[in-house]
Amino acid sequence: MGARRMSRVRALVEGQTEESFVRSVLASSLAVNGVFVTATRIGKPGHRGGIRPWPAVRKDIIATLKQDRDVHCTTMFDYYALPSDWPGLMEARQQNLISAKAEAIERSIHADICWQLGDSFDKKRFVPYIQMHEFEALLFSDTLVLAETVQSPYIHARLDEIVEECGEPEGIDDSPESAPSKRIIELAPRYQKVVLGTIAAIRIGLPSIRSRCPHFSKWINVLEQFGET
Repeated sequence: MGARRMSRVRALVEGQTEESFVRSVLASSLAVNGVFVTATRIGKPGHRGGIRPWPAVRKDIIATLKQDRDVHCTTMFDYYALPSDWPGLMEARQQNLISAKAEAIERSIHADICWQLGDSFDKKRFVPYIQMHEFEALLFSDTLVLAETVQSPYIHARLDEIVEECGEPEGIDDSPESAPSKRIIELAPRYQKVVLGTIAAIRIGLPSIRSRCPHFSKWINVLEQFGET
């Protein structure tokens, strides 16, 4: 069995919630595999989150890849409320499978960045990831833990019903009224994305999230491979 190598990954994320999740949940797990991931919010300092038009995000991605040629770059952006100018979005909307929607955008983003950086760019350094449909979907991986974390254990049954209705946590839709975070807030109005979202994710644990969210798990698999020989 060969020794693991150390690899560095910069995760460009949408907002403070995703930044906290990467630092508090992903970083320690990936470090075991020799992959050291840090999170950076896109946009200027003080940016409060929310996805910007693609040209602005593209600029941040390219700057990250050019700044340090030994670092890998990944993303964690919600499918929910993506601006209409994002590559692959129109194709994604025509897909039925959850994974196919995300992969249509990821594939188009990857192609655009690689084209911008030219033939000499190592395409494996960039791994785009689109969260279906929103970060909070991951928290539906264990509805009992989620209900207890938001101090509303009585909503557990309703959270279970939502997952059953949508087929899987990643299938919870992206409408302004029924996106994952909107459903949680409707049942538990005191829900705070950054604090309680992170606490819930820590309590649920990465193995449970991966077992219920196949597209998310596929992303983690790719990141883990950066630590292999």
